[in-house]
Parts: sequence; structure tokens; C-alpha cells
Amino acid sequence: MRATKFNFLSRASASAAPVIRVSNNIARLGTTKEGPKPRQLLSLPPFPAQLIPSLFRGSDAPLRVTAVSWLKHYFADVPGSVIQLHFNKGLVQMECSNPRCLSGDENKMAPLRKISPNVVMEAGSKIYVPVSIVESRISKRFDTIPSGTLYPNADEIEYLQRLVMYKDSAILVLNKPPKLPVKGNLPVHNSLDALAAAALSYGRDDGPKLVHRLDRESSGIHLMGRSKESIAQLLWLFSDTRKAKTSSKTWDDACAATTQKFWALVIGSPKEKEGVIRAPLSKVLLSDGKTERIIIADPSGIEASQEAITEYRVLGPTINGCSWIELCPRTGRKHQLRVHCAEALGTPIVGDYKYGWYMHSKWKQMPRVDVEPTSGKPYKLRRPEGLDVQKGSVLSKVPLLHLHFRELMLPNVAKFLEVFSEGPVDKHSTVATKKDVLRFVAPMPSHMKISWNLMSSYLV
Repeated sequence: MRATKFNFLSRASASAAPVIRVSNNIARLGTTKEGPKPRQLLSLPPFPAQLIPSLFRGSDAPLRVTAVSWLKHYFADVPGSVIQLHFNKGLVQMECSNPRCLSGDENKMAPLRKISPNVVMEAGSKIYVPVSIVESRISKRFDTIPSGTLYPNADEIEYLQRLVMYKDSAILVLNKPPKLPVKGNLPVHNSLDALAAAALSYGRDDGPKLVHRLDRESSGIHLMGRSKESIAQLLWLFSDTRKAKTSSKTWDDACAATTQKFWALVIGSPKEKEGVIRAPLSKVLLSDGKTERIIIADPSGIEASQEAITEYRVLGPTINGCSWIELCPRTGRKHQLRVHCAEALGTPIVGDYKYGWYMHSKWKQMPRVDVEPTSGKPYKLRRPEGLDVQKGSVLSKVPLLHLHFRELMLPNVAKFLEVFSEGPVDKHSTVATKKDVLRFVAPMPSHMKISWNLMSSYLV
């Protein structure tokens, strides 16, 4: 009896022995760290002895239900890829039916073993899965986020809501900052479409949807639709088929007023102060076999191409080897403005190293003497005070892309959807008093504001 008591005390004292820990070159006494906490498991009901065969397979075929089929049937609203991922990670377990594994204590859970998705279920078999498989079905509108687990925190939600310039029942207008991707893919987790679904739904079941895209490095007005009807109207509005007239003259006039204006700072200055660029674009694959590039289509017409039209206007003189121009795209092709500026006008956009790397390598980024257009006297570029030149402006060593979606005019989609649904509207009603056309102007990002302040003395 004494020996038993002695052994028990010795084991207790050994388990409570202090451990020396070293942190920041300082040794301290402490207790042993606790082991990893057990994963919270969810137990499925025992597999029933009798099932309706048509739930899994044809009624005429013999019933043979696998573990993955049973989980997909039980969690019908969880994507199959999520269930398969739990199997791949070895997180799906089943009670061990081997009598040698069972303990004599009836209250103690039987040992668990990992199973593969092809294990055939037997009557009474009980499966355990982590609670994470249930958390994945909380809201389907977050499935667009590639990671499957990312959800914007309070700071990200507040940040995105500060970008909202306008909101009604049909559309949502934001001022997108540079470097924020619009459309996500596997390596991109913080794209605007994914985060907006969670942060900009404003109590609706579905978040806003993309109707047009901006490049990751571009900034400015970003339009999103909030309902199926408005999304369909906006997609039609920005497509090439909108040339066709409708039965509503008011709607046609509002569509004709649709205007997109981009401001860009380009290296050099176009030969003509204003004009229209009609240069079709085609997509080519570079020699590495992975990188895609947009180029002006060959006149021979051998490669597939798309029509691309851009109106432009020079806003001021050439200062520091650069000039501001206004771009109005009449078609919406990928990288249309960047390619037209670099290849058609020969004046690539500042910060566009993909299509203007050669001009950037030749362009000296330093204050230089230019001539004022009014007096003809030398004009020296003013340097800003402080460290503002390091924020991606025209004077920084590596400037950011200077392309900004500044102004947008489009029909008041919310008003016209009400008119179309209600029929003829009295001229004194609240719907009739709303504007037919909406206009939005987005302020420039900080790096373009600095460049603008440096070079805007003689802008027209």
C-alpha cells in the first residue's frame, strides 16, 4: 500500500516539475505547456439500417453508400469541394468497430479512426467531423472568396464602406483606390467583388455584382449592380449591343448621355491635341507560354481582334516631359486605354511598365526646364515640401500608374426600373421628379494629386 502511494506521489510530482524556458536570452522557470486542445467534433446520427435507394442511386441498383456520399447527403448545402477537403486532410473519422479497440467503460467514447471517402457505410456506423464543416454553410454569398475561410473584419468593412460615393436600390458607386484588385482568383483573397459581397450588402441577401472592371493599379469610379434587373440593364448599357433603340425615348436619351472620362498622365505629348483612336486590339501569348499581352491588331486580319475606340484630349502643356490627357473610351476592351496611349499615341501612361517600359527607361525623372505656353518664359517644376515625392508621384523613383476613372454619367437605372414596372407615371409623382441622368466625379488618389499639384498651373 505504501509503495502504491509512493509511486502515485512520485508521478504527480514529476508531472508538476518546473521547466526552464528561455525567452529573449533570459531563462525563467515555468510549468509545462498544455498539449493541443482537442478538435471540436460533430457526430452524425448512426447510419440507418434501411434507406430509400433513390436518395443516392437508382432504385433498381443495389444500395451501396460510401462515406463521402453519406456526408454530402447529410450536408446538402455544403459544397462538395469542402467535404472532399476534410477527407483529404484526414479530418473525417469513424468509431472503431474492432472489439479490441473498445474499452470496458460504456460511458467512454469508442476510439476513432480516420477513413477514406470510399469507405462503405454499414448499419449503425457513426461518423465524426469537425464543426468547421458546418461553419462553411453559414452564408452562401461568401463562397466567392477563394480561400473559403476569409471574411472581412470590422476595419475592412468600415474601409470599404468609406469608399462608397453613392447608393440606391439599383446601383452602388465606389471610388476604388489603386492596388485593390477588382476580380479575385486563387492567389488573390482581398478582391473587391469578394469583400463587397460581405461588406456592402447592406442587409440584402446578395451582395453587389460587378458590371465593369478596372485594372488593379487603376483608380477611380467603380460601378456595381444591386439587383438582377439593374445588373442586366448595366451590362447592356456597357455592351456593344446598346446601339439599338428601345420604345422609350427618355431612356434612349439618357443612355445616349452615358459618358466615361479618364484622366491620365503620359510621357511626352500627342502630336494632335485631340482626336479619336480607332485601333482594334488582339491578345497574344508571350514566349514563356503563360503571360498574355494586348497589342494593336495586325491590319492583315490574320489574328482575332476586337474593335476598340478611344477619344482623347490634351489638358495642358508638356511639363517635366509629361502631359495630362483626358480619355473617353467608346468600347470596353481589356487594357484598351493603356495600349492606345502607348502604341497608338506613342505616349505611355506614367507608371505603366507593362506597355511603356522602354519609354520609362529613357525618361529622366528629374525637374527640368520647360516653356510656359502663355509667356514663353522658362518654367521650372516646383518640388513639393517634405517626403511627398516618395508616394508614387511623378517625381518618385518608381511612380505608380497615373490612370484614374474621374467622371461617369449614366441613366438613373433605379428611376427607369420603377417607371418600367409601374407603367405611365404622373408628372407630379416622386418618380417623375427624379433625375434621368446621374453624374459622378471621383477625386484622384494621393500620388496623382501630388503630380497634379506639381504640373497643373497652366492646365485648361
